[in-house]
Amino acid sequence: MVKKGNEPPLIVTLRLNDEHQQFFNALRAAHFPAHANYLHAHITLFHHLPSDEPFIREQLLKFSHHTTISLQVCELRYLGNGVAYSLQSEELLRLHAKMQDAFLPWLNSKDQQVLWPHITVQNKSTAFKSQQLFEKLQEDFIPFEIKATGINTWLYLKGPWKMVETFPFEK
Repeated sequence: MVKKGNEPPLIVTLRLNDEHQQFFNALRAAHFPAHANYLHAHITLFHHLPSDEPFIREQLLKFSHHTTISLQVCELRYLGNGVAYSLQSEELLRLHAKMQDAFLPWLNSKDQQVLWPHITVQNKSTAFKSQQLFEKLQEDFIPFEIKATGINTWLYLKGPWKMVETFPFEK
């Protein structure tokens, strides 16, 4: 059951190391329509949790007792009106499944699904521009590894997000 209150929902994302965060932010800045690019690049774990539920924070603190997670940037995905980098990590999928179990009473249908980890670098564009970007990025794409260094929480403010807290992973 998803709690319906007056508080804005909490979004939970993975925190990337600075180098990779800057890389993906630069791609978003270059290719995301400016009027819609009010977020940094991110890997969403949960889209809609109650921001006023202390249990959520307690559990996130427990889940942060984790080592840095390696993710393989394995392919580009054409999204119709955007482009994303698909990520693979069995370790992340296991962590996410444990988090889903802990947060089950508050999960909406989207957050109950198996995680598709990805970073969107273009969205809300035309299909033509997205296809062009996909083909351009695809030309030089070689799979590579990135690191997740923690968990970030955000308040969803009907567009922009407001940072709430970071839970760094243990090294």
